[in-house]
Amino acid sequence: MRQPPFRARGAAPILRSMALMGGLALAGCGSDTARSLGFTRDAPDEFSVVTRAPLSLPPTLGELPRPRPGTPRPQELRGPAAGEATLAPASVYGVGASTAPSPAEQALLAQAGGQAPAGIRALVDEESLRLETADRSVVDRLMFWRDAPPPGTAVDPTREAQRLRENAALGRDAVEGETPIIQRRRQGLFQGLF
Repeated sequence: MRQPPFRARGAAPILRSMALMGGLALAGCGSDTARSLGFTRDAPDEFSVVTRAPLSLPPTLGELPRPRPGTPRPQELRGPAAGEATLAPASVYGVGASTAPSPAEQALLAQAGGQAPAGIRALVDEESLRLETADRSVVDRLMFWRDAPPPGTAVDPTREAQRLRENAALGRDAVEGETPIIQRRRQGLFQGLF
């Protein structure tokens, strides 16, 4: 009696289990894998500017003002004050206003000694940038040798200005028409190496 030829009838369950294990392995890598594979879009956050004043609590609850339903919030700006705050925030919010330091602040500054160097902000920014970029390991540099493209869509400024001028000349709305964008050219596989 002859045996039937070998058949790979157990291949389908093995392939299914390998695909499932591969998916689980990729899921365990975290969100950085999705970003490096290009599955996420890092668009700029338009809502990062908060127009409402932050809530604050006084030291004692007895200092809270009595609620007056229907009246506008006292810390919220309306009308001309909101426009002035946009154009000149120092005049409304007091940001950057020169107030004399208190005696305690003067004593603290005197004990700290010396003045800050003139370019201290640029120096701190440079050091922070150096710390951010030094975090890449050798394996990361070998696997992902190219920098990620900047998030968002780049608008072609000359063509956009021309489109806006044409819309203004024809009396059309500024948002009418297609916004010209800069198409990034895809680089070849070995383009960055040679």
